Amino acid sequence: MSQTKLSFFHPASLISTWFGSGLIKFAPGTWGSLAALPFAWVISSYTGSIGLIIASLIAYGVGIWASGQYSTALGKEDPGAVVIDEVAGQWLALAFVPLNPTLYLISFLIFRFFDIVKVFPANWLDRNIKGGLGIMSDDMVAGLYALITFYLLYEFIPYTSEILQRI
Repeated sequence: MSQTKLSFFHPASLISTWFGSGLIKFAPGTWGSLAALPFAWVISSYTGSIGLIIASLIAYGVGIWASGQYSTALGKEDPGAVVIDEVAGQWLALAFVPLNPTLYLISFLIFRFFDIVKVFPANWLDRNIKGGLGIMSDDMVAGLYALITFYLLYEFIPYTSEILQRI
């Protein structure tokens, strides 16, 4: 990989690190996912589930470009500082979560679980797809798994939604 220096304020740097949240040395993916939450809340407040899904897909598309540029500039395949993938995946995971801080926290934890564990096909994508597409795609799978898991817990396990709403 060729290396060229990108400034912090370069669009690829700002987007890839989600305005610097990925530069936190300890658990940058967790910080990136946390930094995505307030944006998701605002987007969902104004546009609902469809708006958050669209925002996730836009972040995915822009993230492919930005993370590809950033990783090439650093000379690394998947730098830890790149967290736009967590942002896109976390937004997808939150798409049908009611605006409730406790429910957002639960969705966040479910997403982090799937992002870390990398259940198939996320693990395959992570190993076999290179560049920005590879960086972004496994987190979208984690987001989809988290969305489905939260939805199943919330809608189909008796009394779960009532219990979660009261917490």
